[in-house]
Amino acid sequence: MTAELISRARAGDGDAFRELTEPYRRELQVHCYRMLGSIQDAEDILQETLLAAWQAFGNFEGRSSVRTWLYRIATNRCLNERRSAGRRPAKEWNVPKVEPPEPTRLGEIVWLEPFPDALLEGATAVPLGPEARYEQTETISLAFVTALQTLPPRQLAVLILRDVLGFHANEVAEMLDSTVESVTSALKRARAGLQRSWPAAEHEPPPGADSPAEDVLVARFVSAWESADLDALVALLTDDAFISMPPMPFEYEGRDAAERFCASIFDSGRRFDLVRTRANGQPAFGAYLRAPSGMRHGTGLYVLTLTGDRIYAMTHFDKSVLPWFGLPRSLPSR
Repeated sequence: MTAELISRARAGDGDAFRELTEPYRRELQVHCYRMLGSIQDAEDILQETLLAAWQAFGNFEGRSSVRTWLYRIATNRCLNERRSAGRRPAKEWNVPKVEPPEPTRLGEIVWLEPFPDALLEGATAVPLGPEARYEQTETISLAFVTALQTLPPRQLAVLILRDVLGFHANEVAEMLDSTVESVTSALKRARAGLQRSWPAAEHEPPPGADSPAEDVLVARFVSAWESADLDALVALLTDDAFISMPPMPFEYEGRDAAERFCASIFDSGRRFDLVRTRANGQPAFGAYLRAPSGMRHGTGLYVLTLTGDRIYAMTHFDKSVLPWFGLPRSLPSR
């Protein structure tokens, strides 16, 4: 059946081409997201990949699988995007009536975007090669994707293709028009860079998604945040808790710094209702500011990184991401 579809697609049959490529659409989108850190850019590059594949399919010789061929196109398109795109400017602090404390540092990665779990269905249950080193759910986490963005483009591509997807070195070399020796060298440097930027090995694994343990921890967070109970919130944090707010560069590292930041929010009198969702395989919440009128206006999305029975990181994203999660821009009065 696949041979017949390939033959028809080569002859210009669009339906046959779509039937061949549709099974890989979700995983290719996730691949582009890992490389770019942006769901919008990932979708754009995915569309470019499929268009380029359609235009070139008449020359597809079948020396590799359709899946491998699509990964080659997508990876090189992502590399072009990474090399040509300038650094996106960070945004200034823009939260009314809140004077933030001095940040621990200004973050380097400010263009990161969250990835809705609703788009992950089927995308992380992909066939992995024998070289894969990580669980697929692990490699979609915010911490992992953030760490990937610190790598040079070529090292990033090699690490994802080799350690995340498990392609053989010779397959990766062919995808990148390189040599096995060059791929092996880039992988060694990429692993060292990732180890410096990704602290996952230092923490306990999180509770299972939607497990009773996760539900308890999430419920405690929601209660503390909605009631502005600073003591209850701080009690949930690890000693090395971390708060970041892309595209604002402000970052707060350590429980004391996180406490000062959250206190600045609560002391301003701002009060929120949270609507639960999931992003990057992690608990997430649309945050809605209570207005005097009773309306509740969306201010952003919080994503929690859990470790054991504590919260290690909280990442706040701009309110523009709410529609990606099927969340409204505002909630009516109760």
